[in-house]
Amino acid sequence: MAAADRKQNIVSALCKHLSTLSLDPNSYSTNLDKDIKSLCIDIFNSSPSGPSITKDNELMKWIEFASNFPVDSGTSLKALSELNEDLSKKSVILGNGLKISEADIVVFAAVHSSVISLSNSDRNKLPYLLRWMDYIQTKGDVGDAFQKILLEKVQFEPPAAKCVKKVEVESNAKKTDTETKPASSSDVDSKKKNNSGVKKAAADNQTSAEKKLPEKVDDKDKDISVSLLKLQIGHIKKAWKHPSAESLLVEEIDVGEAKCRQVVSGLAKFCSPEQLTNRLVVLVTNMKPSKLRDVISEGMVLCASNEDHTVVEPLVAPEGAKVGECISFAGHDGKPEDVLNPKKKQFEKIAVNLFTDDKGVATFKGIPFMTSAGPCTSSIPRATVK
Repeated sequence: MAAADRKQNIVSALCKHLSTLSLDPNSYSTNLDKDIKSLCIDIFNSSPSGPSITKDNELMKWIEFASNFPVDSGTSLKALSELNEDLSKKSVILGNGLKISEADIVVFAAVHSSVISLSNSDRNKLPYLLRWMDYIQTKGDVGDAFQKILLEKVQFEPPAAKCVKKVEVESNAKKTDTETKPASSSDVDSKKKNNSGVKKAAADNQTSAEKKLPEKVDDKDKDISVSLLKLQIGHIKKAWKHPSAESLLVEEIDVGEAKCRQVVSGLAKFCSPEQLTNRLVVLVTNMKPSKLRDVISEGMVLCASNEDHTVVEPLVAPEGAKVGECISFAGHDGKPEDVLNPKKKQFEKIAVNLFTDDKGVATFKGIPFMTSAGPCTSSIPRATVK
């Protein structure tokens, strides 16, 4: 892509992103002789917060990245690989959670033409970059100048299916070989004499093959997808001590349904009922109802815990989050289970990837718990969440 075209795309996307300011990209077309950094600063200065934006060192660093992004395909692939590595630890380039920043828009516009021209083999080496590109083109407003990047979905084939195919291929090959080979008189005599032995051997081989194949293969990708969980923002209306267990508290939680849910939590050692009352929490609402010491529990309050489990607290929903809204995760848009199956240990498999990052943002494999008002957090960094 020519430098002028890249500049034009960045200007167009950035003006579209800042559309509340009614910026006209055509008004900057006469200044394309300027470098990308200068063009971006001109656009930022058109906003009331322009001076503060241009003093953001991290933003300026990414604009430099866009300015210096190579045109040569070999060199650009190396730069894309570095960007892919950076995005392996976060959902967006700048900012908490999933909010798309000016840096995301500028870098997206700068690298788009290089990404869309990649071969499938090269794309497969850049999963985090492709996930981010798809998120920006889906959730961001970058205008119509960018051709949509289509992601190929990898089809999962259970190991059992592969084993069956292999057995079938080998069996067919042997059958074909036998059918095409001329039979001599000695072969016929030998076949008659050993007929019963061959049948027995074949039966034994079939039994052996069946034993080697797994009886049932679970779709592991499905089991560990966080989209199986239905996570909702709940408002604790009141809380009280469990009548027969000192370590348990009982909460009445509103999740926007006709009736509040009753939930039992092991928080008595860490929070008082008064501290929980009127608090917004993250609730797993598709767990199978169960009784904890004879008291029914209709969900699970997700909490962060430090390494030695001496500090435990419910995740904090951001101010402005709506009661009943569902938590979302970038790249995980599947439908939650109606009710989680305890026998499959679905929650347990997902929980091993739930934790808070260095800043206390709750994540699944590094992808933040997002609400309409921002990510859910905890005062405990690098904590386990369950």
